[in-house]
Amino acid sequence: MTNGHKTVGILAIQGDFAMHAKMLDRLGAAWKLVKHAEDLEQVGGLIMPGGESTTMLKMFAAEGVGTAIKDFAAKGKPIYGTCAGAILLAKDVSNPPQERLGLIDITIERNAYGRQIDSSVQTGECPELSDHPLEMVFIRAPIIRRVGEGVRVLGRCGNLPVLVEQGNILAGTFHPELTDDPTLHRYFLGKLSGDYTERHKL
Repeated sequence: MTNGHKTVGILAIQGDFAMHAKMLDRLGAAWKLVKHAEDLEQVGGLIMPGGESTTMLKMFAAEGVGTAIKDFAAKGKPIYGTCAGAILLAKDVSNPPQERLGLIDITIERNAYGRQIDSSVQTGECPELSDHPLEMVFIRAPIIRRVGEGVRVLGRCGNLPVLVEQGNILAGTFHPELTDDPTLHRYFLGKLSGDYTERHKL
């Protein structure tokens, strides 16, 4: 699969960006590490990986990356945030509150599953994207506590929403890059090329 010859940016300030790159390699997609605001000019979409959201925020401020990402989103370019990336994209953050980009109308609670020792691998459903259950890796994961009007819930694990979408913004509380299933990255590439259809469904 290609992504319409558009390059995917992977935010590489901090976090597990290398595993996202490996998944994109599997799908034959072009990618570029994004470390500075000007790097966004060279990509058609952006993946914001897991990591430590407060550390990322400090580097956003120092590098001007946060403002650049907001401008990037305002142009309609797709962004996919996983775990810490989802926290940064949220409109509201709790436990404790922190600065955020406010690009998707959700309230998210940080470290809601507990500490690193409480991390787990579970099975969830994304019926619009996959005919089979998905393995979902939660590491110090946040929980989406509120979903605003206009936000679609694409995935659930138990009774909780774990994958949500609003326009060009996609946010998930788990780590698809740590599994062998390319469903989520394939879906994001479809958003990037603007031609996602049922044929991408596994």
